Amino acid sequence: MSTLAEIAALLRSAGRMLALTHIAPDGDAIGSLLGFGWVLRAAWGDAPGRAITLACPDPPPAQLQWPPGITDVLTAPPPGPWDVVVGLDASDGLRLGSAFRPVDYGATPIVILDHHVTNLYFGSHNYVNVSAAATAQIIVDLADALDAPLDREAAACLLTGLVTDTLGFRTNNVTPQVMATAMRLMQAGASLSEVTERTLNHWPLNILRLWGPALSRQVVWVSITQRMRHAAGGWTRLPRAMAGWSANSSTRPKRDRRGVLGNRRRQGGNRLPGQVRLRCLADRVEPGRRRASAGRTIMGSLEAAEDRVLPLLFQAIE
Repeated sequence: MSTLAEIAALLRSAGRMLALTHIAPDGDAIGSLLGFGWVLRAAWGDAPGRAITLACPDPPPAQLQWPPGITDVLTAPPPGPWDVVVGLDASDGLRLGSAFRPVDYGATPIVILDHHVTNLYFGSHNYVNVSAAATAQIIVDLADALDAPLDREAAACLLTGLVTDTLGFRTNNVTPQVMATAMRLMQAGASLSEVTERTLNHWPLNILRLWGPALSRQVVWVSITQRMRHAAGGWTRLPRAMAGWSANSSTRPKRDRRGVLGNRRRQGGNRLPGQVRLRCLADRVEPGRRRASAGRTIMGSLEAAEDRVLPLLFQAIE
């Protein structure tokens, strides 16, 4: 694994750079992508011939359309050429979607910055810190390695990643170091109250309507097509906020998305104490295939995916 100092040296000397984050982006994906962009521009300063392109294969959900720089993110980046390609918050190339085209990059270095234990180290330069609560926390450390200042824009984006991936600093990987990073971002100008209000406290009515019919069952699942998700304005962490339920990451059969909930009558959600071990469940759905977090890509129809997943979920909660 590369060190942050080695990666910083590579990034500092790059001219044209492409930075990517994963499909169906969450707060850490968007926050770390935008924060990375602000940090690199600060590190480059006025040096000529430097440019960074930010890309995400899917548009951000409604609650993530506000961080500074969000309008600069492309869904289909140009073909290059690039001096460096950077993948953020993704444990394998599939998670970066159609925007990631390694066969076109030739000998171009591919840098991976991530915090997931399931990372496949698929770049030429990989920095994976599983003790970090979010990839945004890694970008703060990278800023130090680059001797780059954290301005208000970078801080707002990176605090968004930290707040959303820890569910407002409530997950069990929140350490004093995580809180120190948050304090530093606030001192740089980021507003914790604004980030929390915009990302965790706002649930669009259309998203609530998606979940309404499903929440009356003991084991709750909902099948959501891409068209439904875009019409509703994105995905939601609503299930994690409900006491008595354990929520998994969604799988994505072809062009559809699914969320699955299992009722264990214990307080908490995904990543909290008392949860169903959803990564283990995902491993049983796709044995031997390590993917990001508790997610899996299932090829086939939604009906076929339900036939595979639901029996295992019932077993897990018994």
